[in-house]
Amino acid sequence: MKPIVFCDFDGTITAKETFVAVLREFAPELAAELIPQMYALKLTLRDGVRRILESIPSSSLPEIIEFTRRQPMRAGLSELLDFLESQDVPFVVVSGGLRSMVEVVLNSLVQRIHAIHAIDVDTSSSHFRVLSPYEGETELVDKVKVMDLYDTADVKIAIGDSVTDLNMAVSAPVVFARDRLAQYLDERNKPYIAWNDFFDIRTALIQLWNA
Repeated sequence: MKPIVFCDFDGTITAKETFVAVLREFAPELAAELIPQMYALKLTLRDGVRRILESIPSSSLPEIIEFTRRQPMRAGLSELLDFLESQDVPFVVVSGGLRSMVEVVLNSLVQRIHAIHAIDVDTSSSHFRVLSPYEGETELVDKVKVMDLYDTADVKIAIGDSVTDLNMAVSAPVVFARDRLAQYLDERNKPYIAWNDFFDIRTALIQLWNA
């Protein structure tokens, strides 16, 4: 068996929804209009996030990075990585947010991540232009499409917390869900393992794999 772990970033690795906070901070009017529509599944993430991001001036990127740098990580990530490395299990970050935000929060842990799939932005013109090689019908980063890149894995494990993780969670055989994602999965009768921090996930994986 070759397991692989796919983990969301915003509100999952970060203790708070950092990318959502950035959108609300740097594009408050459009974010206030569109974010509730995305949570209600009335507007796709692809269209909503693109509209908000591309309304932000390119000159704001350094401020966004500094805003992100202050955001705390959820407890236990380093210890989970220790365990996964001991089992030779890759840990892949799949984010519907900005790559630069992911990297600044992870800091030195970036070296221990197998891969990061996220949104890049072109800042050569007045406003952000979204760049995403894995854009799908409803997401700027199609997380199922990213999971399909790793077709040699026997068991795909998804970790998430919100609407950006819904498609990934529905497709994965093993799911760790919290917050909004747990509610969405309850509505769809999709089984999942509830979690609060990465220590919970490490404990659950030890039990699963020992069984």
